[in-house]
Amino acid sequence: MTYSTRIVGALALLLLAGCSSPRPEQQVASLKPLSVKEEASSVLKGDDGYVVNWAGVLANSNPWHFGEHVVATVIATDAKGKEVVRLEQPLDAVPPAGALSFTGQVVAAERPSRVSIQYRPAEWHQAARIVSAFRSFPVSDVLTERKEHSYLITGYVGTPYRLPAGSLAVTALLRDKNGKLLGGGSTFVDDVRAGAKRRFILNIESVPDTSKIAKAELVARTWGSSSRPYEELALGGIAPVHTAKPTTAPFAKDRGSPAVSTGDARP
Repeated sequence: MTYSTRIVGALALLLLAGCSSPRPEQQVASLKPLSVKEEASSVLKGDDGYVVNWAGVLANSNPWHFGEHVVATVIATDAKGKEVVRLEQPLDAVPPAGALSFTGQVVAAERPSRVSIQYRPAEWHQAARIVSAFRSFPVSDVLTERKEHSYLITGYVGTPYRLPAGSLAVTALLRDKNGKLLGGGSTFVDDVRAGAKRRFILNIESVPDTSKIAKAELVARTWGSSSRPYEELALGGIAPVHTAKPTTAPFAKDRGSPAVSTGDARP
């Protein structure tokens, strides 16, 4: 086989390999759409009208892509089918092989009899790191207090990353004793740094009967419709677990075990 023949053969193999690999548009087309895992809504009479509350969970079964720029359109109609609420809510990015818990609220002048939520398809962005690099934000020291017309939740949010998180959204999903979703609420915490925790307060006043609430499920996430905030934190690395310096002085003399003799100790 001549040198030129070898070159032609190598080029042919490269062309075949390029043709067999999927194009970016083909890869995106093969991705599964976001699925609605849970959804709930409620209507409660308020001082200025009717409080419409909704909560939901979107699931992303794709292991390598973020779902970005998702928009939920909330439509509430009265008994005659007339629209009394139409609101577009941009949602945060849905992580790969993960889920997004979200809530929302609006006040309607007229009483709605039906609430529905529609979702705009996600735009897909390939993650810069593997799924295990995207650690969850720990929520701790959670306290709840049931009141007559509200449900108070307090707690703290931390971060596993080296870089500070500029803004995190904290969402509470309220469930009954059977795990059914009743509603929820969201708030924000800013400047969450490694080794420190930020306090949050949530006072949810949109559940018609607070006596049915048996559990508050809390999750914190990066805020924004794109994956950029989450990816920047992951690329910055994980903070070391032990960051506190020793508080005691070092020993003046090594207090380890005595040296073992290397000689022959047989009798």
